[in-house]
Amino acid sequence: MTNRFHKLELEDAQQQDQPPKLGAAAPANASSSTTSSGTAGSWQQFQPDEALRDETHWMRMADRGRRTGQYEDALRYYSRAVELNRATVAGWVGQVQMLIALGEYPEAELWARKALELFRSHAELSAARAQAMCRRGDIKSAQAACDAALAQPGLSAYPWVVRGEVMLARKESTEQHCFDKAAQFDNDWLVLIEIALVYQHYRRHAKALARCRQAVERAADQPFCWYQQGRAEAAMGLTKPARRSFKQCLDLDPKNSAARAAMYELDGGVGSLRRAWRRWMGGGD
Repeated sequence: MTNRFHKLELEDAQQQDQPPKLGAAAPANASSSTTSSGTAGSWQQFQPDEALRDETHWMRMADRGRRTGQYEDALRYYSRAVELNRATVAGWVGQVQMLIALGEYPEAELWARKALELFRSHAELSAARAQAMCRRGDIKSAQAACDAALAQPGLSAYPWVVRGEVMLARKESTEQHCFDKAAQFDNDWLVLIEIALVYQHYRRHAKALARCRQAVERAADQPFCWYQQGRAEAAMGLTKPARRSFKQCLDLDPKNSAARAAMYELDGGVGSLRRAWRRWMGGGD
């Protein structure tokens, strides 16, 4: 257990603070704690106009953060929505999903289990718990939780994404069918990107690239699609296509620091600059 959470309680909020501005990512080693409302994150002092913003506002902000890869921010915004309205089940699901995206698997599983005490047998919460358990290596329990999620009425894309991940972890070939089902349930480009991220986690880069290309075809104006396509291409050693993808991402979002860092890494980082300097000075390689 990391220090992201020090306690988990499910009581009414006692503090009202403001998440950081979107795009100002928290330091990778920043610790945070769970508030007494059952929400994640440490907060700054909120401004007077925050009282006018309801959970719908924070859910929109969380979705925006998620679609730009700002997972720390998205986690905080989901948490803010739940602080304001504990019945916002999508906020609870989003918190668990963002913890998984941040690699906080034990906290994600614990958080999903606590949320299921409020929303028993909820399909997406069950799926979120299954994904967290799968990432922790408890594939048998993950399979059972995922089966329970898929048995619930009113299915969405996410339980099928998780089912595909469980199949990947079990090294079964049926994962593609599950991911296809997820894409059929929801034609949002983000579903395709999050499928690609599952493939990337299991180092199935060619399949990740295929999903990224589908997302780019569907939403060529979204920088995150191009960035993830570049990541998949770079992982496969496709340097020129990766550079083009990252450049397209930067054309759409010039302040995208992740794409800029990826371009720098493709060019060899500091080592390549030193080699270029030596060549310019006549020293060769």
